[in-house]
Amino acid sequence: MSMMWMRMPGQSWPGTAASFLVMWVVMMVAMMLPSLVPTLWRYRECLRRTGIAQVNRLTTLVGAGYFLVWGAAGAIVFPLGVAAAYAAAQQPVLARIAPIVAGAAMLLAGALQRTAWKARQLAFCRESPAHAPATRVRTAWRHGVRLGLHCVGSCAGLTAVTLLVGVMDLRVMAVVTAAITVERLAPSDARIVRAIGDAVVVVGLVLLARAVGLGGQGL
Repeated sequence: MSMMWMRMPGQSWPGTAASFLVMWVVMMVAMMLPSLVPTLWRYRECLRRTGIAQVNRLTTLVGAGYFLVWGAAGAIVFPLGVAAAYAAAQQPVLARIAPIVAGAAMLLAGALQRTAWKARQLAFCRESPAHAPATRVRTAWRHGVRLGLHCVGSCAGLTAVTLLVGVMDLRVMAVVTAAITVERLAPSDARIVRAIGDAVVVVGLVLLARAVGLGGQGL
């Protein structure tokens, strides 16, 4: 299990959680900005065309609400990761089957790419506001939170890939970031989303093969 789930000597649990959340938010900003910036730009242009003042402030509020949701997602992920890490440390059998569980989870993540639920979440992430909000500050904040909720849902499978394969691996982060950006910014073509899901399934099959010894690494 990754050391990011473990408390360092002399570190309190609140301090460990805070360190994780800082790392998580920085990681999510780096991964989501390439696909979020065009969305924020469309929102800003919608405001500007209707003559609303403080377009930069309102657009910033949308981004803040968006990343607040991702921060909340990290607050949920952390205790789950800690519990899994400690369970594996206390029960060696869990550590041995962890690669199998990871491979199976990757298969589920890939399958999620083909669901209607994924398509609905992604459609909201792609759409532009039809008109400028009437209740400016509050509605901008709510729009950012709503956008974040849909994005967390849309990226759930690919985020799981990052956590399972290597949350601190820059190569994994780069590949997942590219996948999220392509499926968000490409034309509404289900084939792209499905192709990404198929690639995730292949990775899951490789992990399972290695876990059961077909790749030369037995349990």
